[in-house]
Amino acid sequence: MNTILIKLFATALTLSQVTTKPEALKTQFDPAVDGPQVVQILRDGCAHMRKAFDIEDINLDELISTAMEDPTAVAGPAAPKILHGLDIGELNTSYKQFCKGENPKGSPFDAREVIEFYNRATTDLPTAEALRDKALPGMTRILDASGKPFAETFEPNGRRLVVPIADVPPLVRQAFIAAEDKRFECHHGIDERGVIRAFIGNLAAPGRPAGGSTITQQVVKNLSVGDDVTYERKIREMIVASRLERILGKPQILGLYLNGIYLGRGAYGIEMAARSYFGKSVGQLTLPEAALLAGMPKGPNFYSPDKYPERARERRAYVLARLKEEGAITEAEMAAAVASDLGLKPVETARRDSGFYVVDHLTREARTFAGLDSLTAHSLTVRSTINAGLQRAVEGALQDGLANYERGTGRQTYPGPEFNLTESVRKLQAAVPAPEAAPQSLPGVTGAEAKPTEIKPAEIKPAEAKAPVG
Repeated sequence: MNTILIKLFATALTLSQVTTKPEALKTQFDPAVDGPQVVQILRDGCAHMRKAFDIEDINLDELISTAMEDPTAVAGPAAPKILHGLDIGELNTSYKQFCKGENPKGSPFDAREVIEFYNRATTDLPTAEALRDKALPGMTRILDASGKPFAETFEPNGRRLVVPIADVPPLVRQAFIAAEDKRFECHHGIDERGVIRAFIGNLAAPGRPAGGSTITQQVVKNLSVGDDVTYERKIREMIVASRLERILGKPQILGLYLNGIYLGRGAYGIEMAARSYFGKSVGQLTLPEAALLAGMPKGPNFYSPDKYPERARERRAYVLARLKEEGAITEAEMAAAVASDLGLKPVETARRDSGFYVVDHLTREARTFAGLDSLTAHSLTVRSTINAGLQRAVEGALQDGLANYERGTGRQTYPGPEFNLTESVRKLQAAVPAPEAAPQSLPGVTGAEAKPTEIKPAEIKPAEAKAPVG
């Protein structure tokens, strides 16, 4: 059985279970005896999909046949990587077998191989309860004795201020739902129509693969399973998303999503993004501001209003149009928002030139006296007794004292050897690689009079466009 077809069937087995009987979902099957059960699950799933598309008056058979008219679109080098190697004839035969009730000769389906792949993909799944209880890393603000901001501390991917979903205005929620998952309120973690449309789109329009992920799936991806583009990840994501929907309400899931997403400018979560782009809290966002942020999860860099303002405007207009279609805003409100300026505040780089020792000290104090493992485990506000002016003066005096000490020893006047890496790099590039290169130490550069090491920036050229092989 074709490898890609095995993976597609394992994914279909997952989708069939989470959309028809999520409460009875199995993560392990016996390859020796469960073949007939898997076949029935796949047939039930296909029947469910056909009904789902009938609701929208869309003929699934026509969609599939149209998408498969050009086999090179699927098998060719321009096809999405996840479809490389797929045999279009075997796919068509399998579709007739499971979705049209036919019994074609030479069916490529092998239940044992599908089960074995599925079992491997679902091993050691994270529990929905673990995701529910997982705390998002936050940013803690440290205030000085006068109540003014003194320092920030956060994890590399945690410059966020967690905000309760109740504090997010309804219009902001609607904007993100309209942009990312219009059926969020009615599906159970997986939007089967979205998944099938994405798959058909991948068949008909090769390029970057579409995934059809729901907001719930994105929460699972961000908190647990990662974002690698593989069938295994998609299978795990769908199962955990289905289970998460059974133990959390829609507002809680949306809260996890809005607090977890990256929205550019180093900001994670809707509250930090609102402050970074507009200098206000999420509760104060206007319609055009909310629509701009709602359009960014799809590509924070691609739709960056700082780098590509016209793209950002187009994406904002799309979100506003979706809101208008859903009846959340009027035609006049949409037109006014589309015509409005982006209204961004200047980019501010988060940096600190003093207070490092204070943050370390407060971290230890938090562990000792407040029982907190870390100041970055949550979004906190610490009111300290630090006098910011005195702290800077003390740190400046310390630096001056250390410099005076160095001058007193005479070490700072030692003319350290100059070393230019440029010629060495050229020699290394020209040299033939040896099996064992003896380690060589570079002379150190010390002293105030020594010139800094010279390293020329690399010359970066666009990569040559080559068709992927596979």
